[in-house]
Amino acid sequence: MKTNDDIVIKQRAAGISVVSNTVLIVLKLITGVVTGSFSVISEAIHSTSDLLASFIAFVAVKKASKPADKDHAFGHGKYEDFSGLIEGLLIILASVYILWEASMKVISGKYESVDVDIAIYVMLFSVFANIFVSAYLFKCAKKTGSIALYADAEHLRTDVYTAVGVMAGLALIKITNIHIIDPLIAIFVAVLIWEAGFKICKKTVADLLDASLSADEETEILNTINTVKNAKMFKLCELKTRRSGVRKQIELKICVNGDMTVKESHEFCNEVEKALSDKIGNTDTIIHIEPLCEVCEKDNVAKI
Repeated sequence: MKTNDDIVIKQRAAGISVVSNTVLIVLKLITGVVTGSFSVISEAIHSTSDLLASFIAFVAVKKASKPADKDHAFGHGKYEDFSGLIEGLLIILASVYILWEASMKVISGKYESVDVDIAIYVMLFSVFANIFVSAYLFKCAKKTGSIALYADAEHLRTDVYTAVGVMAGLALIKITNIHIIDPLIAIFVAVLIWEAGFKICKKTVADLLDASLSADEETEILNTINTVKNAKMFKLCELKTRRSGVRKQIELKICVNGDMTVKESHEFCNEVEKALSDKIGNTDTIIHIEPLCEVCEKDNVAKI
């Protein structure tokens, strides 16, 4: 798919997420206040963090799509990684606030009676809305490789789990008339939210610190290079990888026959770059060619 198409897909997906979260926040806040349910209000707080995250994702995908310039010679891909980190931190902060408020209600015994009927219907609507939007975001994130959309989708998927938990708790309150269940549900929601935030932060920090691609991705790179046909024998001496937003940055040091001309070396590098781009996609490849060293010669310069 063309890069411009990816940009349109990412921006449209981020925009849909913003609209969806805005509607759900309004519904949950009104419902939480009217029914007296702190668990529903905690869901509104969660959705508010999601809305902020959606705005961040929307801005990040626009910024990251800009081409390299004088000040950012390697492109703007890190904006997506940084936005993912902010989104994860927002989720963690929301979970801490909910956990504190709900715990204080349980400890003090100051929890209100809850009118659960309306709240259950609103949470049911929230479940279906978030299932649809998160599935769409995951699909777009996979297609475009966007970490910002992936983080946004993770938020909404967590909303599905927490909304189901809140809905089940509200149903239990209706059956048992035990209202302390409401703040206990909010604590359960906070734990799930914190876990999702930590997962996102861990992934984005790894990319910001230039962690290598996964073992499976590096194996795919090696296998792809091995498919390149060339009359001269060569050996891969070094492989370095990292991720910048949607881009996979690859650095290779390859030893070739010392008799290879500059033109032949250039053509060989083009073959490797094209193979990686076609097979893996979203790659920025730098290749350093060296003449065969003694170690390579002893190894008979076997193909990778």
